[in-house]
Amino acid sequence: MPLLVDLVLPAVLTVIMFSLGLGLTGDDFARVAKAPRAFGLGAVNQVILLPVVGFLVATLFGLPPELAAGTMILALCPGGVMSNVATRMAGGSVPLSVSLTAVISLVSIVTLPVLTALSVRHFMGSEAPEVDVTALGVTMFLLTAVPVGLGMLLTRLAPAATVRITPWMHRITTVLFAVLILLALAANWGLFLANIGTLGPALVVMTAVLLAIGVLSSRAAGLGPKEVTTVAIESGIQNGTLGIAVGGIIAGVTTGLPPLTLPTAIYSVTAWALVIPFITWRRRATA
Repeated sequence: MPLLVDLVLPAVLTVIMFSLGLGLTGDDFARVAKAPRAFGLGAVNQVILLPVVGFLVATLFGLPPELAAGTMILALCPGGVMSNVATRMAGGSVPLSVSLTAVISLVSIVTLPVLTALSVRHFMGSEAPEVDVTALGVTMFLLTAVPVGLGMLLTRLAPAATVRITPWMHRITTVLFAVLILLALAANWGLFLANIGTLGPALVVMTAVLLAIGVLSSRAAGLGPKEVTTVAIESGIQNGTLGIAVGGIIAGVTTGLPPLTLPTAIYSVTAWALVIPFITWRRRATA
């Protein structure tokens, strides 16, 4: 496998997941039992409704096979550091956001490889790359659960140091993520130009639908304003770095980043066109 997919992508994902583990404690997982309704709804939205919406969007917009499969990879990803940041900016419940991100990231070690294999085979048919579900699951464990655990361990052993380095880690991960997006776009520029008219609107619609589902389902469940904000954001913002990494690992390309990563790269830009106004609205609602 090329250096980019074999080394750079895993390294970037490891750093980002390590930063997620910083400040995370066992109490964050215990909080699930204290707010079962909000957590349960957020989990259902992420694990069940998000892939369904992704599948419908990829199908109804008639996306090309590789881009449809890439859209499904994105839809199967859990939330990430950026969803936690957005929740904080919007005045939502950061503990709930962190709990959802952490737990669903662990769940996705099983769900993402299995459903990715099915999705790639469904949309790409005979052109689909072989997906080793077990190997992908083990890789995800090493790239997500292990660095999160190391971040938690550092938090427990050196809390003062954790407080000092966390802001810098967030800045570093933001820059690394931006570089990945640019690399994915540059490697697929022709495909990007040929499909942006369809793929761009498709991803905007997916984000809008997921945010709406998050708000409406939370209100129907009788959740408070902060929890409504959190569930909506966790439903609508996925871990883009993981999506790009999984797409690159599956394709096993010789140069650059494959078309499977393009939907995640574009989504990482288009999503914020909706998320920023959403944050402004929810900040007023929770004030």
